[in-house]
Amino acid sequence: MERMPLVVNIKDYYQLVDHTGDLGIIVWGNDLAQLFCHAGLAFFDIITDLSRVQTREEKEILVEGQDLEQLMVNWLGELLYLFDTRGLLFHELRMLELSNNGLKALGHGEPFDQERHIINTIIKAATYHQMKVAEGEKGWQARIIFDL
Repeated sequence: MERMPLVVNIKDYYQLVDHTGDLGIIVWGNDLAQLFCHAGLAFFDIITDLSRVQTREEKEILVEGQDLEQLMVNWLGELLYLFDTRGLLFHELRMLELSNNGLKALGHGEPFDQERHIINTIIKAATYHQMKVAEGEKGWQARIIFDL
């Protein structure tokens, strides 16, 4: 797969949606790889200010799922796991391989640094509630609800 260029403003690729007690987003991409990268970047954009994240580390990420919805939940769950256990914040994601039931990606970023990074929102999980990944007239779109 081609290297996805760094998204200058990820806010152009997702929007927040109202959801009682939780946080929902709709995210889109021109293709499935871009959709998954944008979903991951939106996840980190909700957590912190991505403009303060630098590339100090590269991490290979492998995820499996039975379908696209489970793959999306597992993808975001793996990113959350890397943040919770290693403090990793990614400001660039590159999809190396992607199928309906698996992906291999590279994340570029750095561990959380309390001197430079501010946590805006604490996300507990990406949920299956109202999860939808689908191709439409304008590319791919996903609806994701995060448990806060």
